[in-house]
Amino acid sequence: MENKIDITYWSDFSCPYCYIGEKRMRRALEAEGLEAEITMKAFRLDPSAGIHAESDTASRFARKYGLTLDQAEAQVGAISELGRAEGLDFRYASTLFTNTMDAHRLEKFAAAHGKGEETAEALYDAYFCRNLELADRQVLLDAAEGCGLDRGEAARMLDSDEYVEDVLEDEREARSAGIFAVPVFFIGGTVQLSGAAPLASMRMALARSAESGSGGMCGPEGCRL
Repeated sequence: MENKIDITYWSDFSCPYCYIGEKRMRRALEAEGLEAEITMKAFRLDPSAGIHAESDTASRFARKYGLTLDQAEAQVGAISELGRAEGLDFRYASTLFTNTMDAHRLEKFAAAHGKGEETAEALYDAYFCRNLELADRQVLLDAAEGCGLDRGEAARMLDSDEYVEDVLEDEREARSAGIFAVPVFFIGGTVQLSGAAPLASMRMALARSAESGSGGMCGPEGCRL
């Protein structure tokens, strides 16, 4: 296998398994002694979501799955534990779910300026660790500036419709490829790895370019273990 490989993955910034999976993939790359160019493609879990959070995470889980609040809190807590096991200050229970179109647009703007990976990390952290609303313009501009992007240029982009079509094209491409839940990784353009797979499975996929096991995923209906 080449020392540097291309990895493309579909993700949403509000998807816990996407953040967990991205962290595991980076650990797998380090363990295998590989470098990678990681490209994120957009997959919004709920394109109809508003610009302000309407309920807490456990309440959303309870409604989606017909669970009691206690049962939902237990599931959300279990997902948070997976995040903390990756060394993240993962606070899934108190996330504020909003529309992520502008967050994806910002990531694409950042990628065009060589800052895509840093900005994606900042947005994941803002949502899962600092529990900020990703539809909030100031949150996005703070992330952009913190990653070395020009705040004014980022604001100008967000005030326009730039990268909207890019986000929509990513989602059309996902549907065409039969992707209806994320994360999904394509390694070297051929190997497909679905979900936040265990570290050993990711290492196997990287080392052997072979099919591997799947882990937890998120789709429009939510996230489950």
